[in-house]
Amino acid sequence: MPKGRLEHANISVTDPDRSAALLKDLLGWHERWSGPSMGNGRTIHVGGEDNYVSLYTSEAVVGDYRKGQPLNHIAFMVDDLDAAEVIVVKHGLEPFSHGKYEPGPRTFYFFDWDGIEFEVVSYE
Repeated sequence: MPKGRLEHANISVTDPDRSAALLKDLLGWHERWSGPSMGNGRTIHVGGEDNYVSLYTSEAVVGDYRKGQPLNHIAFMVDDLDAAEVIVVKHGLEPFSHGKYEPGPRTFYFFDWDGIEFEVVSYE
């Protein structure tokens, strides 16, 4: 049976530089690649060595997404949830729905500037 892992997610955002700055600060990631892409667009790949998020934009990308159409959220795991929350706020975003799941993680959620929901999880 094959085994796999998530290699990347590709999401459309209105400002990939702003989104890349958030992910670099929040996750300690780096820019892996950036350049022109399909539809006269532009893409930035931000991540670690084994996985990344592709941040795509073009004139057709308008943001203002609605939760669940089709994406509910993307979750990131961090080693310091409190520090992650400070970074999210520093970028002008509002954390909500803080939780603790037994026996597992503490979490919070936030929406980015385009309406994409993210969950931040820590097992520490």
